Amino acid sequence: MSNKPRIQPYHEPAGGWGATAATFEHLIEQGILTKGTLDLLRMNKPGGFDCPGCGWPDPSPQAAEPLVFCENGAKALAWEATERRVTPEFFAEHTVSSLRERSDYWLEQQGRLTHPMVYNPTTDHYEPIEWTRAFAQIAETLKSLSTPDEADFYTSGRSSNEAAFLYQLMAREFGTNNFPDCSNFCHEPTSQGLPPSIGIGKGTCLLEDFEKADAIFIVGQNPGTNSPRMMTDLRAASRRGARIVVFNPMRERALERFIAPQNPVEMMTMASTPIASHYYQVRVGGDLAALKGMMKAVFAAEDEALARGQPSVLDQDFIRGHTAGIEALRQDIDATSWEDLERTSGLSRPQMESAAQVYMEANAVIACWGMGLTQHQKGTQNVQYLVNLMLLRGNIGRPGAGLVPVRGHSNVQGDRTVGINERPPKALLDRIEEVFGFKVPRKHGHDVGYALEAMVAGTSKALVALGGNFVAASPDTDRISAAIRKLELTVQISTKLNRSHVVHGLKAYILPCIARSEEIRAHGQPQFITVEDAMSMVHASHGHAVPASAHLRSEPWIVAHLARALLGADSKIAWEHLVGDYDRIRDAIEQVFPIFQGYNARVRIPGGFHLNNSARERIWNTPNGKANFILQPGLMEDDYPTDGGVLWMMSMRSHDQYNTTLYSESDRYRGVFNQRDVIFLGVGEMKSRRLEFGDRVDVTTVSTDGIERCLRNLKVLAWKMPDGCCGTYYPEANVLVPLYARDPISGIPSSKAFPVTLKRAAGLPGANP
Repeated sequence: MSNKPRIQPYHEPAGGWGATAATFEHLIEQGILTKGTLDLLRMNKPGGFDCPGCGWPDPSPQAAEPLVFCENGAKALAWEATERRVTPEFFAEHTVSSLRERSDYWLEQQGRLTHPMVYNPTTDHYEPIEWTRAFAQIAETLKSLSTPDEADFYTSGRSSNEAAFLYQLMAREFGTNNFPDCSNFCHEPTSQGLPPSIGIGKGTCLLEDFEKADAIFIVGQNPGTNSPRMMTDLRAASRRGARIVVFNPMRERALERFIAPQNPVEMMTMASTPIASHYYQVRVGGDLAALKGMMKAVFAAEDEALARGQPSVLDQDFIRGHTAGIEALRQDIDATSWEDLERTSGLSRPQMESAAQVYMEANAVIACWGMGLTQHQKGTQNVQYLVNLMLLRGNIGRPGAGLVPVRGHSNVQGDRTVGINERPPKALLDRIEEVFGFKVPRKHGHDVGYALEAMVAGTSKALVALGGNFVAASPDTDRISAAIRKLELTVQISTKLNRSHVVHGLKAYILPCIARSEEIRAHGQPQFITVEDAMSMVHASHGHAVPASAHLRSEPWIVAHLARALLGADSKIAWEHLVGDYDRIRDAIEQVFPIFQGYNARVRIPGGFHLNNSARERIWNTPNGKANFILQPGLMEDDYPTDGGVLWMMSMRSHDQYNTTLYSESDRYRGVFNQRDVIFLGVGEMKSRRLEFGDRVDVTTVSTDGIERCLRNLKVLAWKMPDGCCGTYYPEANVLVPLYARDPISGIPSSKAFPVTLKRAAGLPGANP
């Protein structure tokens, strides 16, 4: 197949032979066909390793099929198990300045990092350094800061419970609560929005609830790309008659039709399963209006039922016994006109009423959501209004019903559970002091937004990153890159080369770590790590592969030895002792967090164990002891003009992508191959702007701070999406997202809804491929 850019519409169902072929293609490309196939048989199995991709839960060991992985999980494995290596010789050949000119895709395709490296500003090269010297130099710079609060400690959801727990202990004993983490980029509105509503910042469902739901609502999510194993459960639900209702500005193939690659009959007959029974293309930024429209229809049905002497549509017993605030919610809904709801949501009144009818006819409803709901300037309120809808009929805390925030990386939820929190509760800090005997900082620290602001202002001086690709994931990329290059120190604990290694501070270190699929040993004994999935199941992950280099170390080992160098002999924590046997780390976690009672015994049970979820038991740990209807007057994302040619832009991932990691430069299900410099527009919008397929445009953010943010020369592609909207790929779109465009409650960047204008690119006539 040609590597030239092309548009080739994809008409087949998602999954199927296309997914199977792509899986083997990536294994072959990375030189690991035999090894990778054997590793895939261990992925997501008891005694095997947890997928390094998404946090979708594993089926129970009894119910599991022989293959418990998806196309993107296989790509994630190929990505980290590759035979390609980034050695000291590679860095000797390439200056950092030259690497900075390379694409994100090219950087990550170079392979696994093999040695600890330090940047030499004189030669503009990374050079090898011994582990002990690296730790000593990093510690020296951190200790030279005026205050520990000048350092930010970033965490990626790819880390383990063990590494994250040690990491937060290190930073807190050092003296700061600055914990920007990947949750701040994705599901922070969930973490901040749910506790006032239901008393806990997590979802309330288990995987078994999908077998009992009558209706499943999927809001702002594309599971076929971002969590493909979810498609197995959606397929099963659809086939038994559950109705699946989707709210998404774009038509996504996996939410239309799907063939399960694990099912031989479907594969041989190409018999696909329809997924969405109802598909509503809400306009970008219109989610809150759509939810209010559904509730307006529910309240109208309630009034009509009572007037006719029929049973209540609402679950009145649940509302009276378990909730507070419905009167104010009703007033807000009644005060909102259908005209405003239609204009803002992009849906018609009959569409919102039909969605509400599905909701009312179902005895048990699950609500799922992703970053299409959270990454907004009212992301927290979006989440809370989805909860409001679910509370109306008691769809929380009973079989087949509940809330499912579909999180990204496999342990992003676990990191928060074991203490990665810039706003830690007093009880956590008290317990750390009691168990470990050092005085913890009490002042709230930086989330990502505040950390970025501090870097721009020059008040943050150092960044230590436990995994991830902080630079590429950040909004306002050009401004943030300039700020990071002025930091005194950047430290990246990583498996592969990425943008954050080449956009670095004055002093920069790369500390390469063992990957999820690789074996960890301590004092000659094999160790395992643990993760928490998106449904609060905690299970063990045993890597088996030989590490990519003898110079690699595990994340817990790296954190512990950096802590020893930073905190010295006066540290209250026996760091080397803890990483001598990872059971000791889990014992320490259990001491601080009673919810992990019996940790080491329970996690050795195949399938692991479930962390207690109070809301699932209808125990509401809120100040008033109730589940609360939360009020948010208004509809729009912001007061930006909607005339004068303004469009609302959303960023999106391609199918061959996981977060900032690009497995290729193609997007199979959208028919885009070997290119990413595209913008998706509805046919009506193209016609009104006199644009044709293949024309090139410059996209400029409607900014309020006087700074020009522009992404140039994007190719126009027609796609089924509402007028007034457009979309392009993440992380490239991050240059357009202003740092100030954040949810004031959660701080999340508004990457899924920001205003832009289009202008035909100068001197670049349309070139239809």
